[in-house]
Amino acid sequence: MKFGRSGGRGKQQKAADAGSIELPRRAESVTLVPFTGARIPARVVESSPQSLLIAIAVHVQPLTTRQLHALVVEFQGESGRVHLTGDAVVPDPSEPEVLRVDEPRALDVVQDREFVRVRSARPALVFGGPELVQINSYTVDISGGGFLLAGADVLQVGDRLHFQLDLPDGELAVTGTGRVVRIDQQGNRGVVFDEIKELDRRRLIRYIFDCQRAELRMGLQVGRHAD
Repeated sequence: MKFGRSGGRGKQQKAADAGSIELPRRAESVTLVPFTGARIPARVVESSPQSLLIAIAVHVQPLTTRQLHALVVEFQGESGRVHLTGDAVVPDPSEPEVLRVDEPRALDVVQDREFVRVRSARPALVFGGPELVQINSYTVDISGGGFLLAGADVLQVGDRLHFQLDLPDGELAVTGTGRVVRIDQQGNRGVVFDEIKELDRRRLIRYIFDCQRAELRMGLQVGRHAD
């Protein structure tokens, strides 16, 4: 199947008029949400302001016209969880798992506040990027949903990685996989967890709570000395 560029001057003008929106990158994982509320994992094949070409990653029944009409594309952007809509079609009926979303436009951006974030410099061993380069670095801050990684200039937004975070007091390291979703002004890489064992997540959250309690105690001590 040959993937052609959709639309023409009219669609390009509409996309420009809609303003700049955050779009998933080529090869990035996304979730398709039809009106039924099901969540279908997929991957971006092509990405442009005019259209997204998306391949469904699991075996599902072909989406109906009604489902395509109400389809929402969800992905983790730099500013939060982004929901996009557009004119979804199946370009080739012989390949119903490949969809094209013309004139993508943003519905909303959900700021994920589920996890508390604390500043903490913990040793981090990372294997990431297309070549799985080994990076020995440290975290700038940590939450139950990801971390900010220093000294990882080879990693770009969208890169997948395997990580190992060392915790204090001789605890076992926390391991899992994640992806880079942003790069801050200091060059630190914001990483969101893709896979992490629930036990490791609980241990990480317990460590974060310990950090918070230590900060609170330090603040109280400073306040008493100031008096």
